[in-house]
Amino acid sequence: MVKVGDEAGFSKTLTEYDVYSFAGITGDFNEVHVNRAAAEKSRFGKQVCHGMLVASFISTVLGMYLPGPGTIYLEQNTKFLKPVYIGDTVTAQVRVTEIQNKVVSLETFVKNQDDEVVVSGLAKVLVENE
Repeated sequence: MVKVGDEAGFSKTLTEYDVYSFAGITGDFNEVHVNRAAAEKSRFGKQVCHGMLVASFISTVLGMYLPGPGTIYLEQNTKFLKPVYIGDTVTAQVRVTEIQNKVVSLETFVKNQDDEVVVSGLAKVLVENE
């Protein structure tokens, strides 16, 4: 049973393969992600991971750990605060803030290996088995 204050997370080190696979799946071949030479000339100085790739690990936590299998995403507010680079390790975390009927509200965020918040937001999910 999910309750207010529950927390869960998921960590992953992002690789060049992850970035190129995400580009292939989504069709987002922005050069800051997939062109090393162009990315080096960008404001980032090197290739950055797609923001939505990084944020997608929030979905991993929601669907696999908290609330877990059967969870249905209703909404997600997302702010991209810092770039994530190939080789960075990110940890997506969620914290239950409110439960109304079968709708669970959660604080969501992703931190990098330096414990810096790179993505923050709020989510609402439907939990059928509550």
